[in-house]
Amino acid sequence: MDPGSSLDDVAPIAILMDELRAEDVQLRLNAIHRISTIALALGPDRARDELIPFLQDSVDDEDEVLLALAEELGRNFEEYIGGPEYAHVLLGPLENLSAVEETLVRDKAAESITKIANVLSAQQIEQFYIPLVQRLSHGEWFTSRTSSCALYAPVYDKVSPSIQDDLRRGFAALASDDTPMVRRAAAKWLAPLVKKFTKQHVLTDGLAMYRKLQADDQDSVRLLTVEDLIAIAQQLSPAEVKEQLLKQIRQTMTDKSWRVRYMAASHFNELAEVVGQDLVREELVGHFVQLLKDNEAEVRTAAAGQIPGFSKLLEKEVVLARVVPCVRDLCQDVSQHVRAALASQISGLAPLLGKDATIEHLLPLFLHLLKDEFPEVRLNIISKLEQVNTVIGIELLSESLLPAIVELAEDKSWRVRQAIIEYIPLLATQLGKAFFDESLGNLCMSWLGDNVYSIREAAAVNLKKLTEVFGVDWAKEQIVPKVVGMGQHPNYLYRMTTVQAIMTISPSLTLDIVRGDILEMLLQLAGDPIPNIRFNVAKALETIATSFGDTPQGRQLVQQKIVPVLEALKNDQDADVRFFASRALLKAHALEA
Repeated sequence: MDPGSSLDDVAPIAILMDELRAEDVQLRLNAIHRISTIALALGPDRARDELIPFLQDSVDDEDEVLLALAEELGRNFEEYIGGPEYAHVLLGPLENLSAVEETLVRDKAAESITKIANVLSAQQIEQFYIPLVQRLSHGEWFTSRTSSCALYAPVYDKVSPSIQDDLRRGFAALASDDTPMVRRAAAKWLAPLVKKFTKQHVLTDGLAMYRKLQADDQDSVRLLTVEDLIAIAQQLSPAEVKEQLLKQIRQTMTDKSWRVRYMAASHFNELAEVVGQDLVREELVGHFVQLLKDNEAEVRTAAAGQIPGFSKLLEKEVVLARVVPCVRDLCQDVSQHVRAALASQISGLAPLLGKDATIEHLLPLFLHLLKDEFPEVRLNIISKLEQVNTVIGIELLSESLLPAIVELAEDKSWRVRQAIIEYIPLLATQLGKAFFDESLGNLCMSWLGDNVYSIREAAAVNLKKLTEVFGVDWAKEQIVPKVVGMGQHPNYLYRMTTVQAIMTISPSLTLDIVRGDILEMLLQLAGDPIPNIRFNVAKALETIATSFGDTPQGRQLVQQKIVPVLEALKNDQDADVRFFASRALLKAHALEA
């Protein structure tokens, strides 16, 4: 050992080396997560000269450890080795990680190399990064060639034209690689690269690479070319798209593999927006109809999700003639997932079709979907009714759809009931007070006695929201008497619901209503034989105290009525009751202070 170096200088790297050689994977993982601290302790020079070479040699490990290393090196690690001017030093260990067998590790290494590329100077890119890309691209194993595909786009626009030519040639070789995994990576990373090409190079090189990949015999490669198609179409004029890409568009839409058609359906709107209006009318409408009628449910589901977006690009007559008949068929689809996807999108057609066409064509379909046996379908329709309301008006909506909603409110699936409850405040604002009281008032109260706790809880929150919509006078008249009346019920669950409903809605009421109509019942329930009710009373009293204790009358009420009851509960035989009563008392005394 050099006599000038102290033990402290040696310790960090020695400890790291020991821990990275430990048998326990967790120890090695912890060591990797601490490498930034160790680099800091070593200082920039020793971190570059000792730590990085050590890490470069330690790639023979568990995938979990290598993944952590790849991630750590991409977290601005250049700051610990002397700043961006030395960032290229990190490329060494990451190059090794880019060639390992585990995909997750390679992907993370490529991601970290990309981050480092952002801080490299043009000279560093040409001197260190480009040779790295070339070494990986010509690697003997497919793993390094696969990783290299991700590294072209980040620096393409930062290098000289001659190097750009080399990069295009290198990527074209990867797109023609013998190994499907490499071609798959090329298809995945072609879109980001093409976006940086000049238009001339898109037409000469980009199109050639895309066509080769799009005609690949592996569907796992072809399905990734859908995004490449969109990226290339964005760079071209509509006339050039028609001339250069029409054949590939047709092939993709009618591909024999359902996975390719699924990708085409999923990205249909993005493609439609970039190919130009003529091609949408002449070609894409027909393809869209075919995708909506596809024999694979996954393809129909993906296409159903694109219906409103694509319909925006069409004239109303075309939507009615071509799209609406398909929508009608999809309402009867054998797959519940297709119907659920349709239900979440169908309301988006209403603003496009206008009032009369919506009433004629869409309302019957809404009603049909609202009665679907699958809860998610009904749920998706309910949650999107607002768009329909703005088009056809509340009267028509309530006449046609309210009976179906009331039916759903009593559905045997508690999740459907819960979804309806959450939608009620929105319905209330649209229906108005009188109509609401007549149609849905009793329904809202009946949920407080539901046999599922989540429904009772949601019902109490619903009453609070309705109070905010219709005002406290309405609440005093419609809600408070019914809630207080449940406090006398022989079943303890109803009494519990009363306490919890009071706890939820009292902050939205006035002090007079709480004092005159609610508090007496709550104080009576403080003597209930069930401990759960007593400690919930303590929590409710705490809520009332904190909600109204900021006014003189509120503080007076707390001291005269609430504190004595809490003092009694503080000595309750049940530990939970004592805890919540003591907590409430602390809050009450804090208000005095």
